[in-house]
Amino acid sequence: MVKDHYKTQSRDTRPEMEKVYINLIRKASAGEKLAQVRSLSRTTLQLSRRAIKRANRELTEDEIDLLFVSHHYGEKLARGLKRYIDKKK
Repeated sequence: MVKDHYKTQSRDTRPEMEKVYINLIRKASAGEKLAQVRSLSRTTLQLSRRAIKRANRELTEDEIDLLFVSHHYGEKLARGLKRYIDKKK
C-alpha cells in the first residue's frame, strides 16, 4: 500500500485539514472570497496601525497617520498628506 505524501503549505497543519480548507475555498462564491480578502486586508491594516501607535506613544493621531502612510504607501504620498493636513489647520 502506497501512502499519500501530500505536503501541506504549513508545517503545523494536518494534511486532511488543509484539504478540507482548500475544498471550502474552492466551493466559495466569488463574493465570499472577496469578503474574506477584504476582511483580511482590513485586519492587517488595523494591526499595522495599532503596532505603529504602540511603538510611538508620543505621536499625535495625525503623526501616526503620516507614519502609517509612509510605511505602507511611501514617503512621497506621506509628504502630500502632510501638506494637505497642514492646509486644513
